[in-house]
Amino acid sequence: MRSRRSGAPTAATAAASVLVLSGLTACSSERAAVDFADAVAEPIVAAAGASAASVASSRAAFAASDVVFLATGDSVDQLADNSREAHLPLLVAGHDDVAAEIDRLGADTLVVAEGSDAPEALTDDHATIEVDPDATTEAMSLPSLDTDDAHAPVTAVLDPTADHDRSAAVVTANVRAAGGHAIEVPGGDPRATRATVRATTAAKETSWVAVGGSFGTSEQLAARVETATSVPQLPGGGQTVFPGRRLVGLYGTPGTSELGPLGEQGIEASIERAKGLAGDYDDHSEVPVLPAFEIIATVADSEPGADGDHSREVDPASLRPWVEAAGDAGVYVVLDLQPGHSDFLTQAKRYEDLLREPHVGLALDPEWRLEPGQRHMDQIGSVAIDEVNATADWLARLTREHSLPQKTFLLHQFSSHMIADREQLDTSHEELATVLHADGHGTPGLKMGTWRRLQQDLPEDVWMGWKNFYDEDTPTFTPERTYDLEPRPWFVSYQ
Repeated sequence: MRSRRSGAPTAATAAASVLVLSGLTACSSERAAVDFADAVAEPIVAAAGASAASVASSRAAFAASDVVFLATGDSVDQLADNSREAHLPLLVAGHDDVAAEIDRLGADTLVVAEGSDAPEALTDDHATIEVDPDATTEAMSLPSLDTDDAHAPVTAVLDPTADHDRSAAVVTANVRAAGGHAIEVPGGDPRATRATVRATTAAKETSWVAVGGSFGTSEQLAARVETATSVPQLPGGGQTVFPGRRLVGLYGTPGTSELGPLGEQGIEASIERAKGLAGDYDDHSEVPVLPAFEIIATVADSEPGADGDHSREVDPASLRPWVEAAGDAGVYVVLDLQPGHSDFLTQAKRYEDLLREPHVGLALDPEWRLEPGQRHMDQIGSVAIDEVNATADWLARLTREHSLPQKTFLLHQFSSHMIADREQLDTSHEELATVLHADGHGTPGLKMGTWRRLQQDLPEDVWMGWKNFYDEDTPTFTPERTYDLEPRPWFVSYQ
């Protein structure tokens, strides 16, 4: 399950939202080079509807124009093609700012479709040319203009998964009329895939007209563009963990087969085994399925150990060969913590160097987080939400400060008390993909009961994960049955 925070645009406004991110000086033909992050801090406009979109994109793409195409509702689609071919701005009647934009451009001639009901308030003070929209641009007898110096470098950025009304067509027409181009960013996040990262990098030095509420605010988009163009990519491409991929992996710790299949073989054999598991899921997923390791870095221990915390911390240096080999092979890695009487944040900091690797995330296992006086196997552990949030905040800050792609932040759970006050989980960190990992084992009925209970009152922006057990499940779910779950799990591990 993944839901959006209440601050996201509603469907009504998101459908035709237009966000202009530009260094163009709106009232002058002089255009200075402006750093993208600085330019987007104050967008020209965030508007909805084809008319407002036409004004926003005209401002971004054109410094001046003696001639402007003016469309009404019935002629928008036809004149969009004509204006693009003529390299002239397209404005759509309706928005209060259309008249002001005509004045800003310095236009003295308006081109309208024959028989259109162009408002007299716009046409009275201008020469008007009526054209047959079905005619070629060359046959329209438009004034001869030199428009090369009136164009700004601009890119239309479209979310093809959104309903844009006619806004996308209008924006694309203005951008292409000015010599720019359009790129598609499905879902509105330029970090999402290798293709969106490549397109974003190529278009970064231009102004942007982003169409679709999924792009968020100018500040959010600016931060995402900066990430897309400056940090390493994840296995499979892009810098967000989900929804561009699903992960299927081996669970355990190197050197012992008792804790899971990861320890049943060496590094190279584990890589091949993880790849095989992921491959078994390929035919059942609409997005690529990538292999993963979930490595238990701190192991719950019945003995107190030298530090008395009932948790054996694996030397980070001994895990580095596994982490590096996995990264070279395109395998994602999650470090799992079983802290005993220690706490998650203290243990996470011990593995900071490994967590600085772009393909390494973090898992918290509250089953093994003990209170004073508790012992493993006598009680099921639990964790306070403040400790979880503090660990998330630290991991997000680490990711941000070291210019890393988004990290998986995975929380194991199979009973409600394991994460106290879970409704207060902070999922606001864009640097993290928070996963709730269902750890229940047993019969299908027991596992499905746990799966459904864990989703009740689940905080927003949480992805669901699932664990298959080779020995404790009766039977172990097949890949097909695992992906028949609703929602389909994004992270699957095998123990």
